[in-house]
Order: sequence, then C-alpha cells, then structure tokens
Amino acid sequence: MNTSHPLAWYPALSTVSPDLRRWLHDRGSLTRRIQDRCSQFRVQPVFQALASVYGDELNIMGLRHHERAMVREVYLYCCNTPVVFAHSVVSQKNLRGAWRGLSGLGNKSLGTVLFTNPKIKRTPLEFKKVSSGHFLYDRACNRLQTKPPNLWARRSLFTLHGQSILVTEVFLPSILDLSL
Repeated sequence: MNTSHPLAWYPALSTVSPDLRRWLHDRGSLTRRIQDRCSQFRVQPVFQALASVYGDELNIMGLRHHERAMVREVYLYCCNTPVVFAHSVVSQKNLRGAWRGLSGLGNKSLGTVLFTNPKIKRTPLEFKKVSSGHFLYDRACNRLQTKPPNLWARRSLFTLHGQSILVTEVFLPSILDLSL
C-alpha cells in the first residue's frame, strides 16, 4: 500500500498491529464497542458548523469546490482519555432531508443514530495513515499530550434515502488500552 499520495484512501491495510487491525476492521458500532469496554464513555463535541470540506472529501461526497457542508467533530472518551477523533460531513442540502436531525446531536453519539436504523446502508471501509500536516492528524492531536508519528483513520459513507454522510474515525493511541 502506498500512503504517499495525499488524497488517497485505500480498501486494505498494510502493516498494522493485530490489535489495531481488529479496531479498524470492525464494521459494527464503534461507540458500542468502546462502551462495552469502558465504564465511563462520553462524546465531547469540539466543532460543528457549515464549512468548506477538505480536498479528499469533495469527490466522495459529490460536492463542488468551495461548496459548504455541515462538519461535526467530536472526541470519544473512555473516562478522561480520548480514544477516537470522529469527523463527519453531510452536504447542506441533505440537512433538510434524510439527515435533518443531525445538527441537534450535541453530545450524543452519531453511531447510535447510524446503527439503530436498519434502512441506513454503509459502504466498504477505506483506510489511511495520517501524519503531521494532514488535517485529520492535526485536528485529532489537539487533545493529546504526546503526538505519535502517525495515526490510522478509516472512513465510509452511510446512506439513507439516497443521501449520504461521510464518517471518518481517527484512532488515537489509547484505543489499544481497550482490549477488543
């Protein structure tokens, strides 16, 4: 797998530890998996607004350059430790449609919404190793005292009534403290 192309995401992983691979490949609710292994789970929203999306999100979302979308970013915490940084994008027009309730989630988990509706379909996962200079790495590391050389991220589209939301999850080093 070549991770040098700045916009490329890949359908398979290269060298990843077996423990991290299990987290990355799990297609179920990440929220539920963390809650099952953590006595005090919480969602901490850090950003939600209509904003421009990043270059590697335009094509997958079918957005034009400079078209705004609702961007929501949260940390998933186990006790006082962030274990995942989540970045979600939904086009502005879909906020009036299938995804109209998303702007009011607050500190509720998006995963709870996505995995309780059997009509919502998920595309295959894509993976990327991100490092300093990539927006996901830089935003995910905001709450980390020690920044690792890189982080693994995964993303997929969730679709309801032909309208999609892009969900990207960046796995922070502390995720490995929760056995899977």
